[in-house]
Amino acid sequence: MSGKILVVEDNVNNQLLIRDILEYHGYKVITANNGEEGIRMAREYKPALICMDLQMPVMDGLTAIRILKGDPETNGIIVLAVTSFAMVGDREKALEAGADDYITKPINTRDLPLLIEKLLGV
Repeated sequence: MSGKILVVEDNVNNQLLIRDILEYHGYKVITANNGEEGIRMAREYKPALICMDLQMPVMDGLTAIRILKGDPETNGIIVLAVTSFAMVGDREKALEAGADDYITKPINTRDLPLLIEKLLGV
C-alpha cells in the first residue's frame, strides 16, 4: 500500500509516533509543524490524506482545514482532524470546517491505520 500522507502536528513526539505508525503500514509521510506550513506543503506535495492537529501555534488546524477545503487546488485532499482536546462539540467543529473525519489523542496505534485505510478506500 502506498500513498503520501502529510502530518501537520506541532508536538514532535506526536509527529514521530504518527509518522512511525504510518510508515510501518507502507505510507510515505511528510510533516509540517503548523497549519500555515501544512497548507504550503499540501499545495506543493498533493498528499492523498492530511492528519491535521487542531491546536497549533501560527495557524490552528480548523483555520487550515477551512483554507484547504476552500481552495480548488486542495479541496479534494482527505483531512483527518486530530486533537487532544476532545471537548463537547469539537468533532462537529472539525467536520463543519471540512474535515473528513476526526480522531482523538492519545492516538490508538491500531485504530489509526484502519481509519486511514477506510478514508482512502483501501
